[in-house]
Amino acid sequence: MSVVFEGYERQYCELSANLSRKCNSASLILDAEQKKQKFSEINSGIDEADVLIRKMDLEARSLQPAIKATLLAKLREYKSDLNKLKREFKRVSSPNANQAAHEELLESGMADAHAVSAEQRERLSMSVERLNQSSDRIKESRRTILETEELGVSILEDLHQQRQTLLHAHNKLYDVDSAIDKSKKVLTTMSRRITKNKWIVVSIIVALVLAIVLILYYKISHP
Repeated sequence: MSVVFEGYERQYCELSANLSRKCNSASLILDAEQKKQKFSEINSGIDEADVLIRKMDLEARSLQPAIKATLLAKLREYKSDLNKLKREFKRVSSPNANQAAHEELLESGMADAHAVSAEQRERLSMSVERLNQSSDRIKESRRTILETEELGVSILEDLHQQRQTLLHAHNKLYDVDSAIDKSKKVLTTMSRRITKNKWIVVSIIVALVLAIVLILYYKISHP
């Protein structure tokens, strides 16, 4: 379920219930100026409800097919509800509405002056029920968001621990690499020294051989 759609839905249900009450009370107002002001409020509210319906429609069509089908079905009910509300507003705002309201007051009596029609009561009840359902869904969405947030924090903590482990391993590898470099340098130095010692030994042997040759030559030349 889309959290954005539920937000629009909640606003619409509250607005629909409020407009229904205003239409009901407007039909009982006899003062022309007060009635005009009430009609202006209702008309603005209906325009706002139209905007919310369009927003819900756009949001529903942007979702996955399975969720979209459910939300569009619900949206059709809201559109039907809004059309009923528009018809009711048109009825109470008609030029003969004052006379009809006056006659209704005379016929019904003041005791029943504020009674609403069965259709209005049903619409109001449906709006309240939808509002409650929307509130429950929003609470459930918030709970899901909190659980997701907790899971995200746990994952971040695990990633941080893994990062520390990798950094520790990297430091160890760096130390091992440094030790290997030092060993290579030592081996290179030893190899150079061995080579140098070989040349020294070879030089001594050559010198000894030359010395022996000279001694032998001298003995042979001077018997």
